[in-house]
Amino acid sequence: MRMLFAILAVAAALVGGCVEREWTIRSEPAGAIVYVSHVEKGRTPVTFEFTWYGEYEVELRKEGYETLKTSVKLDPPPYEWPVADFFSAVAPWTYRDQRETLHILKKAKPPTDAELKKKALQMREENQQEY
Repeated sequence: MRMLFAILAVAAALVGGCVEREWTIRSEPAGAIVYVSHVEKGRTPVTFEFTWYGEYEVELRKEGYETLKTSVKLDPPPYEWPVADFFSAVAPWTYRDQRETLHILKKAKPPTDAELKKKALQMREENQQEY
């Protein structure tokens, strides 16, 4: 009986399934450049594979909109919790974990005349200091 159990355990491990993890990041409006943990992933909507659960730094940039910096926590599903993850690893099928997050971008406010003048003066001073 032990031998049969051992053979079944080895067979299950050899034909065991896996977990495919995908994350889709969307934005309103679409077309923002996405950085996840400082790595560019593409323009929204963008779908990519991820390996680890946990907290990720997410940054979205789009011309005419304020840069959005946030963090997203991806918690593991129950079949990835300790002990259960052993059985999901040896299951003869593939688990698909598909996540999706939506991020709303705010329109950038055009600078006021006073802010433009201040920035121009700062740039002039920096330019004069270089020579």
